[in-house]
Amino acid sequence: MLELYIGIYLVGVFISSVSQVLLKKAAQREYATPLKEYLNPFVITAYALFFGATLMTILAYKVVPLSMGAILEATAYLYITFFGVTIFKEKIGKEKALALALIIGGIIVYSLGMS
Repeated sequence: MLELYIGIYLVGVFISSVSQVLLKKAAQREYATPLKEYLNPFVITAYALFFGATLMTILAYKVVPLSMGAILEATAYLYITFFGVTIFKEKIGKEKALALALIIGGIIVYSLGMS
């Protein structure tokens, strides 16, 4: 049962990361008016996805311990880095690689402590 809700939480985090990509894509464009800057398909879809991801997180917290939520939420850094490198052609420097290694290490240490 816990595994199902962990999966729901992780899917919600992934969806939230996708919505952040959509917002960044929208921010890179020029708009004729300030209203079009906020009322365009990228922004509207991103906020709809954020809403859905929030509902998934609320549902997951019915079973997932609060202490585990922070660890699951940290996976967003991995998704965002992946999207940044693949979609936006961002580079991963030494500091960012070290930070990601620490995040992954923290997730592993927490996971081993659950056994």
